[in-house]
Amino acid sequence: MKKTAKKSKYLYPVIYEAADEGGYIAYIPSLPGCHTQGDSLIETEKNIVEAIELYIEDLRENREPIPKPKNIYQSTVEVMF
Repeated sequence: MKKTAKKSKYLYPVIYEAADEGGYIAYIPSLPGCHTQGDSLIETEKNIVEAIELYIEDLRENREPIPKPKNIYQSTVEVMF
């Protein structure tokens, strides 16, 4: 009987930004270098999920620890000058 690897569930905060040239970029602060882009938010979300999966797969293959998700906070501040 084949052994199935236990899967872990991670919830990573994603930052989405509108790109100046159109479309969106997305990145995961908890996973340095893990980023992608897309023409729409839906496409960008699909792409970032794939990017995360590939990132973690590479970590596992190299027997490196998988970073825990960081708490991300967003705020708006008013600056007058």
